[in-house]
Amino acid sequence: MDSNFDILQQQFSQLEQSLLSEIQQESTVRHLAAGEPVMQTGQYIRSTILLLDGLLKVYREDDEGHEFLMYYLQPGNACALSMMCEARNEKSQIKAKAVTSADVVLIPSHLTELWLSRYKSWHHFVIASYRQRFEELLQTLDSIAFKNMDERLIFYLKRHAKVSGNEVKLSHQQIAEELNSSREVISRLLKKLEQTGAITLHRNYISLHSL
Repeated sequence: MDSNFDILQQQFSQLEQSLLSEIQQESTVRHLAAGEPVMQTGQYIRSTILLLDGLLKVYREDDEGHEFLMYYLQPGNACALSMMCEARNEKSQIKAKAVTSADVVLIPSHLTELWLSRYKSWHHFVIASYRQRFEELLQTLDSIAFKNMDERLIFYLKRHAKVSGNEVKLSHQQIAEELNSSREVISRLLKKLEQTGAITLHRNYISLHSL
């Protein structure tokens, strides 16, 4: 943990120094390869997950393996749903995996409960994490309930660009699966966006310009 302490201080600078020191002493750091899971459906969550580096994807998966993106976690974020399952001692209803290689901090559950009353900054951080994820979930639900597929696609691309830049390294099939559509529909809509100059389609990625 010592080698990651500077990163911890940088990414979670809103937390008190004494709390950061406790996190350093009491938590463990786990390195994840791209695609490696950190949370599975049906498991009990025993740790709060903080992201030091990389990108995590939090999602649901149906019986046929289709994924539904809930939100991304960037460095400096915590997984609010892992906090909720941990606090209630409930099994997870979601999955999380590394999109890129990532380093996560795993904080034992008994400490996170204790810190809510001991550290004001931790209390504020937890509430802010809940609020941020709730707002993102509302945006996702609005996209599904009230937007056409072309609008949903633009929303999806903008969301992806926000966390990983203007190069979307996903296949048309992967995008279609996350939007619960077909590859043919997504390819057709992407081609229309390219014709407007909003994107450029490459062999293995999509460049975003003016969505």
